[in-house]
Amino acid sequence: MWRRKRGSESDKTAMTSTYPRSDERHRMVEQQIEVRGIRDKRVLAAMRDVPRHIFIPAPYDRDAYADAPLPIGNGQTISQPYIVALMTELLHPIPTGTVLEIGAGSGYQAAILSALVRKVITIERIEEVAALARANLMAVSADNVEIVLGDGTLGYPPGAPYNGIIVTAATPEIPVPLKEQLAEGGRLVAPVGDRAIQELVVLEKHQDRFTQELQGGVRFVPLIGEHGWEN
Repeated sequence: MWRRKRGSESDKTAMTSTYPRSDERHRMVEQQIEVRGIRDKRVLAAMRDVPRHIFIPAPYDRDAYADAPLPIGNGQTISQPYIVALMTELLHPIPTGTVLEIGAGSGYQAAILSALVRKVITIERIEEVAALARANLMAVSADNVEIVLGDGTLGYPPGAPYNGIIVTAATPEIPVPLKEQLAEGGRLVAPVGDRAIQELVVLEKHQDRFTQELQGGVRFVPLIGEHGWEN
């Protein structure tokens, strides 16, 4: 399993050797993420360590550390680095937790989470995209990530309840199955709105009741499925 080991200089050296462009990752965190208010040290460490360029196909990988989303094929995108960091921080990931991700994409968000929690289950509806995510996650040895092919709006009951659920596609409303599969005290982060623009919503569950926070406007590809958008 690929994990950051705190305080180990030999691990850092090995990581730099295996995955070059570490200077770009450090600049990305310093200039795009920390300055915008992300403070969770574990999240910042994961963003420095996980090689984003591995998760982006050529020729777009040359811009892997730019402050922008990028195409990954099949009409899908990898999110802007700041948005990945923000959604991860809002999730409040705990080391012993299990997180469900809706929309695997190229696997980058799952790789970030894999460094922060015990297990990640990520659901992807497009077979070619799921295969891409699987290959990328294998390349960084993120073997605590399970990829499921299916309708993410239904969640994944066999792994429930989840300490965190992160939705990486735009949904018209929070799918009821996801609320039902969230653990007591768990948090759910999702972009909610229409196809053009969404609001980043954070739900926290307590005794089957939910508190809600709004975290600003975002823009994601649509969440397709029974409790999302039609094709």
